[in-house]
Amino acid sequence: MLAKRTCIDDLQAAGISYEDACALRRISMTLHRWHELECGDGNSYGSWAIVRGYKRKAIPSPELPAPPHKFVGFVHDDDGRPYLEHHHYQHGNGKDYVTHTPMADRERGALKRLDKIMTRYPDFASYVQGDPRGCALYIIPPNVLARLPEGADGDVGSIYSNGIAVYK
Repeated sequence: MLAKRTCIDDLQAAGISYEDACALRRISMTLHRWHELECGDGNSYGSWAIVRGYKRKAIPSPELPAPPHKFVGFVHDDDGRPYLEHHHYQHGNGKDYVTHTPMADRERGALKRLDKIMTRYPDFASYVQGDPRGCALYIIPPNVLARLPEGADGDVGSIYSNGIAVYK
């Protein structure tokens, strides 16, 4: 019976240490789940997705004795903090509503760890693919980078699939 090769084996064969290969695999799984949640999910009771932005507080009114602390809206901003946007369905038993719950920014943490690892391998490149239907992270070894088309200016978007897919 043939032994099944894993992405860890492929990364090690390309010259990446076992510890870094395992860390890259973990980063890939974190990014994959994050991308799934960015696309959203749902059931009969609601739907949810990760969005970035910030909550907007109510504007203080001179008629009120104290400034209100109620949030009156959400402003979407791609550089903002991540929130879990949850649409709650009442099925005719009340008004549907939306909540925004702050959550840990696992995406930025994973990308920082990826950058730290990739500095140890300057001849390699990485590519994060945000579509959750495929692999989230590709490591492009030097022999593939050598085939980068003229004028690409380091953009590996056209050749990343020839790299090493880092998967579960």
